[in-house]
Amino acid sequence: MMYPLVLDLADDGVPVTVTCRVLGFSTQAFYKWRKAPLTQRDWDDAHLINAARDIHADDPAFGYRFIADELPGRGITAGENRVARLCSQERIWSVFAKKRGLNRRSGPPVHDDLVDRKFNAEAANQIWLTDITEHHTDEGKLYLCAIKDLYSNRIVGYSIDSRMKSSLAVAALDHAVALRSPVATIVHSLHVKVS
Repeated sequence: MMYPLVLDLADDGVPVTVTCRVLGFSTQAFYKWRKAPLTQRDWDDAHLINAARDIHADDPAFGYRFIADELPGRGITAGENRVARLCSQERIWSVFAKKRGLNRRSGPPVHDDLVDRKFNAEAANQIWLTDITEHHTDEGKLYLCAIKDLYSNRIVGYSIDSRMKSSLAVAALDHAVALRSPVATIVHSLHVKVS
């Protein structure tokens, strides 16, 4: 910002009108800034940035969209574009953010495919699959994690939360295990033995 430079030059004896004309802005804009150097928008942005940093510190996987969803719970209303601009300005990104412009090869699979892409079960509670869906409500978003038994083609467990975290899937699995007594189950391609 050039306004502090105008103050420095004024202290050295250079008239404000001359400095403003040379720097390309009006003296009215300078005096308006001098009267209130910190605008209400700057003040609000500072509070929003602090809240975004706190939310991001709680869960580093949160990007600007999730941060924007969490702000109303802290009493701050802001549009998603404004949150995106401020998060980008402050370098607040999800730890899973995609790096653009880099041609990377895909890495190895996250988990081994224990069912070899054969989605047919010979008995109940042998193979379970899970899916997470997002639902929009008047109060915001809800996430539903459902676990399905491939043999009976029925939902055997579920969990609902306002945030998509790993605890959502764990709670759904706990619910399924509590309702059924599986001998061996595959969830998210992970082999889980329950006795």
